[in-house]
This record gives sequence, C-alpha cells and structure tokens, in this order.
Amino acid sequence: MYAFIEGQVVEKTNNTLVLLAGGVGYLLNCSMSTISAAPKTGDVMRCHTWLSVREDAMELFGFASKEEKQLFLLLTGVNGVGPKMALALLSTLSASDLRLAIIMEDDKTLARAPGVGKKIAQRITLELKDKLGQFEFSGGSSPAASSAPAAPVAADNVAQAMAALTGLGYTPAEARDALQKIENKNAPADELLRLALRSMAGM
Repeated sequence: MYAFIEGQVVEKTNNTLVLLAGGVGYLLNCSMSTISAAPKTGDVMRCHTWLSVREDAMELFGFASKEEKQLFLLLTGVNGVGPKMALALLSTLSASDLRLAIIMEDDKTLARAPGVGKKIAQRITLELKDKLGQFEFSGGSSPAASSAPAAPVAADNVAQAMAALTGLGYTPAEARDALQKIENKNAPADELLRLALRSMAGM
C-alpha cells in the first residue's frame, strides 16, 4: 500500500520513528539500524515502508534502505519469523552482515538476536541461503552507501568462495570457519579462496 513515506522526523525512540507527511504523523516500527540512520528531529527523511495487517492491528514498518526492507520481507517469509523477530535481527546485525551470516550458515551469529533460538537460526539459513545468493538487492539510499563496497557483491564473492571450497572436498563447516577468519570479506572470490586455503594449510 505504501512504497515509502517521505517526511519530517518529529519523534525518535529506540524502535520507532514518527514522520510528518502531508499533515499526518506516521508511526513506523524500525530497526536500530534505521533509527541510527535517521537524521535529527526536524530534518526530512524517506523511509521505505511495509504495512502489516492483522485481525487485531495494523502496523507500519519503516526501513532506511530498500535492501533492509527486502531482507525484512525475506525473513518474515520464514516459518516462525514474525515482523518483530525480523526487526530484532536487523537491529543486531547490519543488512550486509546479516546476509553474509545467512549465506555462510552462521546460525550462532543469528542467534545473538533477541528471541532467535538455535532452531529458528538454522531454519533461516536453510531457507534463505540459496535465495540470498541469487537475490539482487537494490542497495541503500544513503549517500555514504555509494562510496562503500556493495554488500551484494561481497556476499556473492563469499558464496562463490564457499562453493569452491566445498567443491574441493572441504565440509561446509570447514569452509565457513576459514572464510570467517578473513578480515577483508570484500575481496574478489578467487582471493577469498586463496586466503581460505592458506588458513587451512596453517600458513
């Protein structure tokens, strides 16, 4: 119903924003990432939105970037993951870190989010790892995002390196552990593979 709302920030809390647009104050449920990205009170912000309609309530959810909204929608498509849990994940991890954690099947990192247990974390990685590897994200809307390496590229490179390692006979756990030790996960896939192999060889 609402693709986005652009308006003046009139109120911020730990998990909500109020945007004034066209004389209407819209209450948006947001992750901590979106709250942090929001400008100061009185400035104008565009929030990508999603409307949740239930029998007992209608709630608007707001996101600072299209990528965060797309991740939110993928997460809520997983059985047992509701809007509040999806926001908890997006508050605990940045969109790029969350995407990498899912692709690398790092359920321990996912389980750091409040309310996300081991079984739910495993279900998220199982259902979304392949989708995220192929999903084309729109990217962030903030000016700073254009100067940083694109999260989808980094995640795709990690996914390619992990596939190459498992193709060489390493288990997914071994491949994941080796890749997690690499500091620069924005490196090309062949460089990630080389560094992972060196790590496994103890070099």
